Amino acid sequence: MNSSPLRIEQYETVLFNANLNPRGIPGSVTRAIQQNISSISKYPDIYYTKLKKAVAEYVNASLDHIVMGNGSTDLLKLFTALITPKKVLLLSPGPSEYVRVLSSYNIDIVYFDLKEEDEYVLNTNDFVDAITDDIDMVILCNPNNPTSKRISLEEVTKITDTCKKKNIFLIVDEMYIEFTDDFESFTATGLAQVYDNLAVIRSVSKFFAVPGLRFAYAIMSNPAYKEQIDFLTTKNNIASLTAIAITDMFKDEEYITQSQSTIHTERSLVYLAMSTSRSIHLFRPDANFMLVKLLKDDIDAADVAMHCNQRGIIIRKCDDIRGLSNKYIRFCFMNPKQNDLMVNTILEIV
Repeated sequence: MNSSPLRIEQYETVLFNANLNPRGIPGSVTRAIQQNISSISKYPDIYYTKLKKAVAEYVNASLDHIVMGNGSTDLLKLFTALITPKKVLLLSPGPSEYVRVLSSYNIDIVYFDLKEEDEYVLNTNDFVDAITDDIDMVILCNPNNPTSKRISLEEVTKITDTCKKKNIFLIVDEMYIEFTDDFESFTATGLAQVYDNLAVIRSVSKFFAVPGLRFAYAIMSNPAYKEQIDFLTTKNNIASLTAIAITDMFKDEEYITQSQSTIHTERSLVYLAMSTSRSIHLFRPDANFMLVKLLKDDIDAADVAMHCNQRGIIIRKCDDIRGLSNKYIRFCFMNPKQNDLMVNTILEIV
């Protein structure tokens, strides 16, 4: 007998655990695919001139500094194979995907534990002290998942400097940075064109809500590594339709501006609405999602998730994330009506 509760049918299922832009697929992507469907009968242009130019203009980088791949995990695997590190330093809590990738290479993983009493904000001085000479690679997610805390450019620069002096390669994963306010002042894409020990990875999956296009890119200014990457990667690894759609998407200024405005507003409203509850602790978010701790002894993440599921609300339980427990949940910000339902539903049970 199945004891799991059935979802009430009048509620539309909303994935608050996916961290996707609530605006959905950009109109520019839909139009590009409809108008260029015949391109799938041709092999992609191995030079990807238009696509690389669109990426370079979007991040204000040199064409020579662009690396492209099929998603951020693909690029992480590429850089790991390139650097061949024996020991890697990660933040905890942090993205579980890093551990899955690194473990497949039998790499020794060292964790820097973020402190709950510090609201999971990175103490840069302590982190720099933890970057010892025997570490080969450091990976930062900025803003961090699942804490939704970002690191300033000044702090990233300090970390990059430390890694440079110790001959350590640094990867900064900026998957969620476009959701943050004034993100141009926080991005490390400019640093990646100055430091040869730094790669900044970006994915289009979350901010542009197109995970099915399978595209990510990196900015890196190390000529030797770039030459090896060009040798290792398949020349036409980006699908024709993906290349065309992404090229137009990066120029969709209306979608980009409206998305950032929507997230700014909804992030503020959800935080304000939930901050009145004394039975939960909110970790103030910088990205498009928020980490919440449940304070009642008799309520855990599974209870909240089950209650939400009955309303078609799918949230993220954090019991499987290192550094967290079954007292933590995470959810992203969707459109106003969906957020209202989510907030009210969670506050009903906590």
